[in-house]
Amino acid sequence: MVCLVFWADTLQLWHLPLIDRFDNAIYDGQVRSQVHRNLPDPRVVILDIDEKSLASEALGRWPWSRDKMSVLVDRLFDDYGVAVLSFDVVFSEPDLSSGLQTLNRLASGPLKGNSAFKESLDLLSAELDFDGRFESKISAKPIVMGYYFSSSIDSGRSGHLPAPALLDGDLVGLSTSFPAWQGYGANLARFADAALVAGHFNPVVDIDGVVRRVPALVKFDGDYYESLALATLRLFWAVQESPTVKSLRLPGIQAFAANGQTQGPLEYLQIGDRLLPVDKGANIYVPYNGPAGSIPYFSMLDLLEKKIDPGALRDKIVIVGTTAPGLLDLRATPVSGIYPGVEIHANVVAALLNAETETGVWHRPQWLIGVEGITLILIGTVLLGLLPWLSPGWSAALTAVVFSAILASAELLWQAGLVSHLASMGLLVGCLFVLNMAYGFFVEARSKRQFTKLFGQYVPPELVAQMAENPEKYSMQGRRKNLTVLFSDIRGFTSISEHLTPTELAQFINEYLTCMSQVIRDHGGTLDKYIGDAIMAFWGAPVDRPKHALMGVKAALAMNSEITRLRSEFKDRGWPDLMVGIGLSSGDMTVGDMGSQVRKAYTVMGDAVNLGSRLEGITRHYGVCILVPERTVDECPEIIFREIDTVRVKGKEEPVTIYEPVCLKEALTPELESELVDWDEARQKVKAQDFSGALNSLRSMLTKYGSDIRLELFIERVELLHNSQPSADWDGTTRFDTK
Repeated sequence: MVCLVFWADTLQLWHLPLIDRFDNAIYDGQVRSQVHRNLPDPRVVILDIDEKSLASEALGRWPWSRDKMSVLVDRLFDDYGVAVLSFDVVFSEPDLSSGLQTLNRLASGPLKGNSAFKESLDLLSAELDFDGRFESKISAKPIVMGYYFSSSIDSGRSGHLPAPALLDGDLVGLSTSFPAWQGYGANLARFADAALVAGHFNPVVDIDGVVRRVPALVKFDGDYYESLALATLRLFWAVQESPTVKSLRLPGIQAFAANGQTQGPLEYLQIGDRLLPVDKGANIYVPYNGPAGSIPYFSMLDLLEKKIDPGALRDKIVIVGTTAPGLLDLRATPVSGIYPGVEIHANVVAALLNAETETGVWHRPQWLIGVEGITLILIGTVLLGLLPWLSPGWSAALTAVVFSAILASAELLWQAGLVSHLASMGLLVGCLFVLNMAYGFFVEARSKRQFTKLFGQYVPPELVAQMAENPEKYSMQGRRKNLTVLFSDIRGFTSISEHLTPTELAQFINEYLTCMSQVIRDHGGTLDKYIGDAIMAFWGAPVDRPKHALMGVKAALAMNSEITRLRSEFKDRGWPDLMVGIGLSSGDMTVGDMGSQVRKAYTVMGDAVNLGSRLEGITRHYGVCILVPERTVDECPEIIFREIDTVRVKGKEEPVTIYEPVCLKEALTPELESELVDWDEARQKVKAQDFSGALNSLRSMLTKYGSDIRLELFIERVELLHNSQPSADWDGTTRFDTK
């Protein structure tokens, strides 16, 4: 289907704007690469109605009076000896600046009987008839008049069109595609009839607003009218053959298909013995020589004041136009975003003059369109046959080779003077590559879904997708690995459940578990299971986490912050106070797929796991939320810890020093640091059995930092030790015989 779309566009069965834009961008780049390689024909110059001329007192604002135009025409032909003069302007209204009409009304009105007035008027009429004087100059000189067509629905028809260059029957048998024009703006009839030839100065404005072509012929009301450039060339070639205007014979225009045939798509216009390649709409690709100014410009004011070198215009084609922004003849072109319209036509004239029998303008013949269509089918067939069987690397390499070949072909054709539209091929190659990659992606995604379905019942869902990226790296088989495990549990949950309705209890536990689970996931943990209100999670498997202990402790701190927030929200609802204990432990554990034939789970087991569970259970005895063993502390240098006690938990005879994580190092404040120092001093006194000194230090902390449950429980324990006075061999450990 994709191939058919691009193929239809290549064969011009329909046009896709996106493809046209790519083709235009490629064409513009080729034009810019070509500029300055060939110098424009020196026989073409532009006479500029520039800002300097419009600002001068001698000429004034546009339009200038026809007597001034007559002076300028005489100056060009008599003083400078130009060959042909073309006007890229329209003289559509009579010149009333002389006052002749007013004088004629007086002669036929109030002064009708005044013979002296009538006699003087007869003597002055010829001098004051500015349009008549200008008309006589047009008829006596090789001058090309300009006019334009309009495609707007509400366009009017002003002025008088010249005789058409070709009639409707002259293109019978040729396949053409001319746009519809609704109206025109032409010169006064007296000027149009006086001129030897006239041409329209319409460009072809593409969808992006850029002028790349000009129509050599325009079809209007069944007949064909030539462009200003074509009319100028025909007149210039006639001037080369005949010395006088009266004997001028303009070369005729004939239209042909390829190879001089009169049947088939329009491809050439023949002017005398010269061939002009065109497209089906008789459009010419503008052979830009460079940015604005590549064709020589001369100011109208300088001409009037004779400041131009006498030899600069001799035997030249002079095209009158404007670069003044206020006269609205600036266009966007491939070589510049602001380009005078007159220079577009001057470029065409200069290029057509550069060749004697066949022009050097670019061409897009019909055979090239056919070759592009066949090539596109071949490329599509080859890629469709090969890409599905190649690896991504080889697919990318093949795509790059084909794409490079397309670019090289475009450059070779361009150097041969042929305009290729290879965007369809390039886009086809890109689309087939993307579709092939997308197909491979979806096939891989299907395999990943199968992997997810297979292992999803064992592995926590949040890690299945990550594992599916490289399934060969992961195994559900049990293995020994260094991990960190976390247990959390709500304290007094039985009492809480007694004070809430079933609906409230469900809402209570759902909000709590959701919040805690999200924190664990956000910190890269594997959510193992829920055990009532308890949560079990671990870090480091099945995805390796080198800093699993740090991730686990950060998660516990974040959980504590969320618990504080939830406690406030639950209190506002009238629910019981939320207190949670969290225990972590790091060490070697067995991780893998464990269970029975009825049900299995991906979980962890081992002594370190049991220690984490025991630490969660004893958090209430110390008035803290989180407890971790010394091994976890050693793996978290980024965290500030408070030493709490040395304990023997149930089922483990080896004493374990336990700590409370306080904060990240960067969050440590001077006040908190001072409190931790005082705490450690009290701990050291307890270890040295200086219970009296420890009590003094702890009571001083109460005064200094205020009371909290952790400090109060510590004081109770020290008071108990002080009163019982343990034996001299006491090792400072606290034994827990229950979970």
